Amino acid sequence: MKGLEFLLSPPVAFFFFLAVAYLLYALGGEMAPKLNRTGGKLTTYACGENIPGYQVQFGFRLFYTFALFFTIMHVATLVIATIPMGKIVYAAIIYLAMIFLSIMALISRS
Repeated sequence: MKGLEFLLSPPVAFFFFLAVAYLLYALGGEMAPKLNRTGGKLTTYACGENIPGYQVQFGFRLFYTFALFFTIMHVATLVIATIPMGKIVYAAIIYLAMIFLSIMALISRS
């Protein structure tokens, strides 16, 4: 690399902008007002009401359904986009019908 082209290489640019981001973060921390740790400042605001906290149990069933849908659609798109012209296109139509049936099974199952 010649001269200043070294500064445009991705690792150097990454660390440069990482340093700039840290300096902005530190500057913002210095400019921000200091927190007075009083009782009301550290609680959740809920219109003046005292709302008790409770534990939430997250489920991943809906996520997996969308992830499977996403995967099926992208694989179908990739396969259809790479099919050559000719009589094999009829096989692609049958493939799309099977994809449609699998999506319908996925949707109606839940």
